[in-house]
Amino acid sequence: MKLHRKNEITVFILGILLLLLIIISFRLGRYPVNTKELVGILASNFFKIEKFWPEQMETVLYNIRLPRIALACLVGCCLSVAGASYQGVFQNPMAAPDILGASSGAAFGAALAILNYGSSREITLSAFFFSLLTVAIVNFISKRARGKNILGLVLSGIMVSSLFSAGTSFIKLVADPNDQLPAITYWLMGSLSGTKKEDVLFVILPMTMGLIPLFLIRWRMNVLTLGDDEAKTMGVNANQIRLIVIICSTLITAASVSVSGMIGWVGLVIPHLSRKLVGNNYKHLIPASMLFGAIFLLLVDNVSRNLLTTEIPLGILTAFIGAPFFLYLITRRGESY
Repeated sequence: MKLHRKNEITVFILGILLLLLIIISFRLGRYPVNTKELVGILASNFFKIEKFWPEQMETVLYNIRLPRIALACLVGCCLSVAGASYQGVFQNPMAAPDILGASSGAAFGAALAILNYGSSREITLSAFFFSLLTVAIVNFISKRARGKNILGLVLSGIMVSSLFSAGTSFIKLVADPNDQLPAITYWLMGSLSGTKKEDVLFVILPMTMGLIPLFLIRWRMNVLTLGDDEAKTMGVNANQIRLIVIICSTLITAASVSVSGMIGWVGLVIPHLSRKLVGNNYKHLIPASMLFGAIFLLLVDNVSRNLLTTEIPLGILTAFIGAPFFLYLITRRGESY
C-alpha cells in the first residue's frame, strides 16, 4: 500500500513538473512571453480583460509557441507510451516504437512527398499513410510466417523496415541535391520547427484514439508480461490484448513520426527511466511514461530552439542522450523487465 501511494505521488509530481516546464517554455525564445502576459492572453478567452500586451505577442503565442509546445508534449508522450507498451508486449527491454517499421515507412512516405514537391500537409499525410501501410505489411507477412507469432512479427518488422529504408536511400539518390535532398535529410533528423495549429489538429485524433485504450487497459498489460499460459489461467485473452496494444501503439507512433520526423531513443530511454521511478507495474508505468516523455521532449525542444542561433534537429539531441543509455542498458546485470 505504501509503494502504491508512493507511485501515485511520483506521477502527481511529474504532472506538476510538466505544468511548470510548459509555463517556462512560453518564456523561452527570441520573442519571450512573460507569465503575467501569458495569463492575461489566455484569460482573455474567457473574461473581458483590457489588453496590456502587444498584438504581436498574442500572434506569437497562438500561432507559434502554443502549437509547438503542445506538439512536443504530445509526441514525447506518445513515443514513450508506445515504447513502454511494445516492451511489455514483446517482453523485450530493447523494443522501441519503430520495432514494426512505422518510422521507416513514415520516412519513405515523407521523402516521396518531398521528391514530388509536396506541400507541408501532403508530406505529413504521406508519412502517416506509409507508416500505417508498413505495419500492415509487417502484420500480413508475420501471419504467414512459421514459428512463434511474436518472433515472426519482429523479424517481419526488421525485413520490411530494411526495404523501406532502402527505398528512402534511393529517393535521396535521385533527389535534387540543391533543394529536395537537404529537405529530406533535415526531415529525417527530426524537428518541430515550423509547427502550425493544423499539425496539432491533424494528430490529436489518432493520438487520442491510441492513448485512451492503452491507458484504460494498462492493468491487463501486466498479465502479458507473465506469458500467455498464465494469462489464460487468469481469464485474460492475451492475443486480444496484445492486438489492441500493437494497433494503438502503432497508431500513435505513426501520428508522431508524421509530424515530427525521425526522433529516436525517446521510446527506448524514457520507459526504462520511468521504471526506475514507479517500478514495472503498468498501472503507474503508463501515466508516468506519458508525463516523463512529454517533459523530456519538451525540454529537448527548448534546448534545440534556444541553444544556438540555428535550431538543432531533435534527433541529434535525443541520440546524444539515448546512445550512452543504450550502452548502459545492454551491459548492466541483475535487472530484468
